[in-house]
Amino acid sequence: MARIAGVDLPNSKRIETALTYIYGIGSVLAKKIIEETQIDPSIRVKDLTDEQLNKLQKAVEKYPVEGELRSQVSQNIKRLISIGAYRGIRHRRGMPVRGQRTRTNARSRKGSRRTVGISRKK
Repeated sequence: MARIAGVDLPNSKRIETALTYIYGIGSVLAKKIIEETQIDPSIRVKDLTDEQLNKLQKAVEKYPVEGELRSQVSQNIKRLISIGAYRGIRHRRGMPVRGQRTRTNARSRKGSRRTVGISRKK
């Protein structure tokens, strides 16, 4: 099993797909890295040589991935919150940040519904 940037890549997948298991690498960046290292995109992870793995490791190190990227994202959110930006306030309140409607929907961000204001006489 190949290990790049602290992530075990699945052996049976093509390298093009397997690289996307690393946080911060999508399909476009994976294709760019493969083109840069001149590796056949259809090769399986289990068929990679040590030399090819080293090339991939060095190519991936150029980009912020995994822990480094996660910390950058959290620092950006903390900065928005501290300066009191609109987006920071939305993050603090746990509301959608990018302009989505909240009258209905937005359940994944707001959490489960809480009924308010119903009281019945006995």
